[in-house]
Amino acid sequence: MHNMPQVGESFGYLGIAVAFGLILMSMIYAIGDISGCHVNPAVSLAMFILHKLDTKDLFGYIIAQVVGAFAGAGALFIVIGGHPEIGLTNGGFGCNGYGALSNAGISAGAAFFTEIILTFCFILTIIGATSKASNSSTAGLAIGLCLIVVHIVGLPLTGTSVNPARSLAPACFKGGDALSQVWVFILAPLVGGALAAFCSMIFSGDEPDAEDMIAPIPANEPEEAKAE
Repeated sequence: MHNMPQVGESFGYLGIAVAFGLILMSMIYAIGDISGCHVNPAVSLAMFILHKLDTKDLFGYIIAQVVGAFAGAGALFIVIGGHPEIGLTNGGFGCNGYGALSNAGISAGAAFFTEIILTFCFILTIIGATSKASNSSTAGLAIGLCLIVVHIVGLPLTGTSVNPARSLAPACFKGGDALSQVWVFILAPLVGGALAAFCSMIFSGDEPDAEDMIAPIPANEPEEAKAE
């Protein structure tokens, strides 16, 4: 992505990856008991496939995630939107991309495959880390560390999406090629998340019990429903 060299000069891929991971880790411990801290349509889709989220909540979560992403992109616009190097005009504004928008110059197909694999690994980690209530104290750590690794791998290739909402919002602000390419970073993470859910169901031999799930259970679900 064309903004990465400027950012990387002062922060670097590792610094960016650690920032993403630590933020998510903190949010899991902060709001995990409230909403499950999905903050990602790919996560919510996986939990829907695993029957841990009903249709109404799935759409409610996705709407909230997209609104939150646009709020975050709006805040970013206020801070750096007019910056001559990393703003909307000459910078990438945190957008994902392929071809000229990728530091590695990878193709659309390669970007699509990369995002499927990265999201698959990320969502599978989330499913495994939250599969038992006994994992509650370490789930955030495992998920945050996984996101760090995912970003280290993906930043030079696509800028790392693994989250459709996170990709859509800045692309809408940026427009142009970033917006025309965003379909890859919406569809591929959803495919990766769905594959992770189906693989979890296949290899576990059964769907996890609701009472053993921690983060994926919506806070407003009745207690008797959780115990069934």
